[in-house]
Amino acid sequence: MSDIRHSLLRRDALSAAKEVLYHLDIYFSSQLQSAPLPIVDKGPVELLEEFVFQRLNSLQELQLLEIMCNYFQEQTKDSVRQIIFSSLFSPQGNKADDSRMSLLGKLVSMAVAVCRIPVLECAASWLQRTPVVYCVRLARALVDDYCCLVPGSVQTLKQIFSASPRFCCQFITSVTALYDLSSDDLIPPLDLLEMIVSWIFEDPRLILITFLNTPIAASLPIGFLELTPLTGLIRWCVKAPLAYKRKKKPSLSNGHVATKVTKDSGGMDRDPHLLYSKLHLNVLQVLMMLQVHLTEKNLYGRLGLVLFDHMVPLVEEINRLADELNPLNASQEIELSLDRLAQALQVAMASGALLCTRDDLRTLCSRLPHNNLLQLVISGPVQQAPHAALPPGFYPHIHTPPLGYGAVPAHPAAHPALPTHPGHTFISGMTFPFRPIR
Repeated sequence: MSDIRHSLLRRDALSAAKEVLYHLDIYFSSQLQSAPLPIVDKGPVELLEEFVFQRLNSLQELQLLEIMCNYFQEQTKDSVRQIIFSSLFSPQGNKADDSRMSLLGKLVSMAVAVCRIPVLECAASWLQRTPVVYCVRLARALVDDYCCLVPGSVQTLKQIFSASPRFCCQFITSVTALYDLSSDDLIPPLDLLEMIVSWIFEDPRLILITFLNTPIAASLPIGFLELTPLTGLIRWCVKAPLAYKRKKKPSLSNGHVATKVTKDSGGMDRDPHLLYSKLHLNVLQVLMMLQVHLTEKNLYGRLGLVLFDHMVPLVEEINRLADELNPLNASQEIELSLDRLAQALQVAMASGALLCTRDDLRTLCSRLPHNNLLQLVISGPVQQAPHAALPPGFYPHIHTPPLGYGAVPAHPAAHPALPTHPGHTFISGMTFPFRPIR
């Protein structure tokens, strides 16, 4: 590599950066012929840091981004694309990471604008294997570019749904990790919310793409994005009523929160509370699908896609927000938040996505304000023979998969009449009933 470095030093900055990419292509193409997973050693990384991330002015950087986009588009071997993308943008824990992340954000933003699918697919893989602290930086760069800086530009981002669903799935997981509604600044922008709701409404299975297409062990690495955005989306739906109330929007007499309703380019009203209500229904529908998929992968009762450890801080945040808002002034919002929490817990446990006992759940929810639906869920409304894959004491199964998925047939005779809550009749073999609460 020292000979290559001396040669690069005699070139101008842009030519040297292009030459580095050329040498990397030759280097990794050769390595991949002898090893399926070549190790990226220090030499190539040092060349990248010296000649790609630190020597370019703005115009040269733009030219390099175009060169990179074209390179990944024209490279026909996915394995070569993936390892070069990884060697370029995998964080190294040094001072070059800021430049590395900045260039990555610009490259993916350009790939969205010109629909370079290979770049988006590489970015999807990068998001899956990179610590979450870096994933949210990429997510923020894209949100800034397409949801904040230029009005209407979100339509460009929205169109990648059909081009790279895998990237869309990872992007949703990243933005739900970024926007946790813990403060007014971390409420997702309305354009972003509407786009994600439209994606999931069009194809609810979108948020399961990474899970369905990834070899999975029974335990997941800590500090990386989750396999699905389900936990983050549940957090959005459950916390939204309280987070918007925190922004001191007055309540109307019918209990709905008054917010400024904007209109999109087609003249349609965009009420964030209606969008969260629609999203909540979609999330429940996806949770209902999971029992079949977990069983097919032999992970039923072994892998929780909605982790109980992640429900603990969510419940704590709800409790804190409820105390902060004063129940006398936010009773409808608190009830709505707890209703959504109860529905999400109910369906997640019934489908095997959330693994916990009823005692765990009672302890978890013991400090929350009283809510009739939540009390029904934690009391265990039906007793059935335990699923063979689950140890005794786990939450009994209330639902079978929705009609049309047919891998586990319904047995109505095996289900005694269930206690009901007004407006919530649990019927085996049917989709989870959804009360249109906003």
